[in-house]
Amino acid sequence: MVSSDVTYARDTKLLITTQQQKISFVRSATFRDGRKLLSTTATARGKSGNMKFHTEYLTLHTKTKRAYVHLTPQVESALQKSGIKDGLILVSAMHITAGVYVNDNESGLIKDIDQWLETLAPFRQNYQHHQTGEDNGDAHLKSLIIHHEVIVPVTHGKLDFGPWQQIFYAEFDGQRDKRVIIKVMGE
Repeated sequence: MVSSDVTYARDTKLLITTQQQKISFVRSATFRDGRKLLSTTATARGKSGNMKFHTEYLTLHTKTKRAYVHLTPQVESALQKSGIKDGLILVSAMHITAGVYVNDNESGLIKDIDQWLETLAPFRQNYQHHQTGEDNGDAHLKSLIIHHEVIVPVTHGKLDFGPWQQIFYAEFDGQRDKRVIIKVMGE
């Protein structure tokens, strides 16, 4: 059985239901202006319960080339929208010159992290990558150090952090639009 319910407006929602081998899937998507995917939600129903998936996309545009953006409030919002009580959240930078990490939301520490990364991968003109016409070789290296994603457990409908832990987006080649995906999975 496949059905769809589509409305064409500023925000478009698409609902698709399928059944395969005693497991049913329900998927919905929200688009902005008919083009830009904002979020999706899917539920798999089977013998062992309901596994839900909820996805949101954030677009960030930093004012500076390097920036650190506190994402915990946006991640908590996606979790609440998902209705998931127990599971996992993946938060991933969708660009190769940015990263996502978990640490303390303390301005001195954020400055220390930035200085440490600049020491390990300083901006300089002689990166081999710059022979391609780019000038962001250091940004690629910094993103490797920070990494591009984190996974956080969800327990009783809340992010299951340790003391002081928060989620951050690290931008190393900013001043343009970049996306972050938040994917919530669980029951």
